[in-house]
Amino acid sequence: MGPVSGESFEPLIGGCMCGGVRFRVEEPLLGALYCHCKRCQRRSGSAFSMTALTAQGSFAVTEGAELVRAYHPEGGWRKSFCTNCGSHTHTTNPEDDSIVAIRLGCLDGDPGIRPQVHQFTAYAMPYEPLPDDGLPRFPERLGEGEPEG
Repeated sequence: MGPVSGESFEPLIGGCMCGGVRFRVEEPLLGALYCHCKRCQRRSGSAFSMTALTAQGSFAVTEGAELVRAYHPEGGWRKSFCTNCGSHTHTTNPEDDSIVAIRLGCLDGDPGIRPQVHQFTAYAMPYEPLPDDGLPRFPERLGEGEPEG
């Protein structure tokens, strides 16, 4: 859901909770999803996270790069966070640093896109039932197997 043909795109700006880390996305987001995996649950302290994929090479940390550290889980993308406040701002493909997904909650404004799918629904928390929103649901990672239902 990028800009409609003829519309101009304003770069997306975001950052961490303390304001020490700031980032910019120069192109429209490619897609967004709800992730119900255990890593996102534990990283966020919530039942799920909302993540959006940036166009390759369009993401940049503009302030506070020295504050960014990353957790490198086995078999997963690198999870980057601010060492001052702990906010998780983005995640990076371990095989290609130009492929980055941002956490939608870190954006200063409307991203211009809405989550379009649920992934890792097999791990959804029982106290937070999946909404009846009509979006496709994947029990594991998006693209690994067929959606539920």
